[in-house]
Amino acid sequence: MEYSPEDEILIEDKWQELVEACRKAKVCRRDDDWQFVRRAFFLAKEAHKGVRRRSGEPYVIHPIEVALIAVREIGLGKKSVVAALLHDVVEDTDYTVEDIAHAFTPKIASMVDGLTKMSGVFNADSSEQAEYFRKVLLTLSDDVRVIIIKIADRLHNMRTLGAMPHNKQIKITSETIYLFVPLAYRLGLHAIKSELEDLCMKYRFPEEYAAIQQKIEDTRGERQQYIERFMAPIREVLDRNKFQYEMTARVKSVYSIWNKMRRKEIPFEEVYDLFAIRIVFKALPFPSEKTQCWQVYSCVTDIYTPKPDRLRDWISIPKSNGYEALHSTVMGPDGIWVEVQVRTERMDDIAERGFAAHWKYKHASIAAEEDGLDKWLKKVRDALNSPTENALEFLDNFKLSLYKSDVVVFTPKGEPQSLPYGATVLDFAYEIHTKIGHHAIGAKINHRIMPITTRLNSGDQVEVITAENARPKAEWLDAVVTSKARQAIQDFLKRERENNIDYGMELLQQRLAEHNVALSGRVLRKLMPAYECHNKDELYSKIGAGIIKLDNLDKLLKENSSRKILKFWKLLIPGSKRDDDADIDLDDEAASLDDTVVADDANEPEFVMAECCEPIPGDRVVGYRDPQSGSIIVHKSTCDTLIRLAAQFGDNIIKEEDIKWSQHKAVSYLATVEIRGIDRTGIILDLTKLITQDFSINMRAISVQSHDGIFEGTISIYVQDIDSLNVLLDNIRKIKGIDRVKRLLNT
Repeated sequence: MEYSPEDEILIEDKWQELVEACRKAKVCRRDDDWQFVRRAFFLAKEAHKGVRRRSGEPYVIHPIEVALIAVREIGLGKKSVVAALLHDVVEDTDYTVEDIAHAFTPKIASMVDGLTKMSGVFNADSSEQAEYFRKVLLTLSDDVRVIIIKIADRLHNMRTLGAMPHNKQIKITSETIYLFVPLAYRLGLHAIKSELEDLCMKYRFPEEYAAIQQKIEDTRGERQQYIERFMAPIREVLDRNKFQYEMTARVKSVYSIWNKMRRKEIPFEEVYDLFAIRIVFKALPFPSEKTQCWQVYSCVTDIYTPKPDRLRDWISIPKSNGYEALHSTVMGPDGIWVEVQVRTERMDDIAERGFAAHWKYKHASIAAEEDGLDKWLKKVRDALNSPTENALEFLDNFKLSLYKSDVVVFTPKGEPQSLPYGATVLDFAYEIHTKIGHHAIGAKINHRIMPITTRLNSGDQVEVITAENARPKAEWLDAVVTSKARQAIQDFLKRERENNIDYGMELLQQRLAEHNVALSGRVLRKLMPAYECHNKDELYSKIGAGIIKLDNLDKLLKENSSRKILKFWKLLIPGSKRDDDADIDLDDEAASLDDTVVADDANEPEFVMAECCEPIPGDRVVGYRDPQSGSIIVHKSTCDTLIRLAAQFGDNIIKEEDIKWSQHKAVSYLATVEIRGIDRTGIILDLTKLITQDFSINMRAISVQSHDGIFEGTISIYVQDIDSLNVLLDNIRKIKGIDRVKRLLNT
């Protein structure tokens, strides 16, 4: 199919836009360079002829837009522009990687090959999407520009997501927030990261997005007046000191505001740090940039008093993604705290454009040393050289490495070590050497003996204490945050488990033989629920490890275990609200299962409440079809677990309108309430009376602690829907002495 005259005009206009962007960025300096880019454009145009996007526009517009993002918003060069123009040619047309190599260069062909989506999987248990992510990340070991173009590709797809059906929007936004957003952050692409977050919210939560955007617009005039009043005296002192600078105010992104509103459960009006003041100045050759930044900071704090605990010095020790700046919060007019950011032009360029600017300045330095981003890329390459067999496991571990390194600790010899915020002694130990991690038993933190699970703070000096007979334990996985530590522990436990499985199977066969019983599926179906094991490998492993002793094997083989089997499988049903110790009567099976079913038709699939986020009627929800059971697990739309599942198994996502809440059954749903107040005599009695007697609501659990005249705790209750919960919370707030009550959001 030929292009229409209207198509030709649209394509030519977009191409000229790219030409102008390349000219402005000085991407092409010679005629040969222009010919190189022009050939890529014409090949892409010819290859995608007759193909249209869902929006109706010619497909070739998409690669041109990706190339525009690469040049204009990231600052990549000629080869990246060509690769961006050709990034879908091999995947979607008859052209091959060899054709690209012949027409251009082997390097361009390699980049295009890295950008081509791959659908192969390691094994049947791997998610196709997780495997695709892993293969995308493999390109990091060759050319990091490929992953940046892939992020540009994702950004343009997100900008045009409105043309996609809703279930595809859920899948794509989940992939984006799960992997591409932290990747963009890790590569220093701050502006793109913020836009991706906003676009995810726009399509997942359109009403909330529109409401916040409108409120930002409604308060613009008043906010601008305050900003001018705040900046005026700073301008005066900076001018007097002859700084060449630009001072602007940046409003928080819609996503950031929404996140803060959710996290703190506050309305828009109580988000006080809606904006930050940014001072970007032209650094002089002398003194150092660091010294000049502190001089600007001093000018600001001569006018406004700083908040001591809110100073962030990312100049002395930059973030791992290369970010450098001074951040301080100062008390402005009318008693309002305002954040002020100080950067040089070089720092600002790196902050906004990430990797490309980072490398430009790094290569300009003759004595460039390996920095945080270099070290991170080296770790990625090391991990990819020996990837785990399971793509999902690899992806989860890799994602951990994307988070910011906020904590800087020191070895006994004073060498600095960057770790993610929340890192523990175990993370530090594995960062030094896997063997030290495996044998760690404790640490000296600032010369004091502390447990290996202790979280580290910036400035801590850490010495790991080891013992030759120490070994990693499964619970260590809950105490680490770095992918290196997690992977090392998992690898050790996997090897140990495989050994235990073989030994456990052999031991079970021996014990069964003593009773003249052969190991069979029927026997395993009796033993697994009795020992509360999900599968035979878990049973063998626990026997091999000595956790299961088999002392009562003879009794278990003789008794009728149907009741125990029912109880065991009942406990495995996600969302089950029975007390773990409650006896389940066989005759009451149908009634007990009502706790988990929310479909209002017996022919409908079983719907199960996700325990991770505890949704109730009235919440915005999305379903995930479990491929093994066929049940649909219902999650809140904001649930982190759902985002991971949608990113990895997008085809199993069920949209909200297809989920039916029960209307004819008296089904109740678990909700957890956080409460705080003055510890007066009788307040807990008043609270429980209101819940159980006045509202006839069942409580599953209550946990309360008191200190210094203040009590706080949680109450787990069963409610019909979000409206009945809100009515209860309103009445709890009226109890004398109650300071705060809110639903605990498990997301």
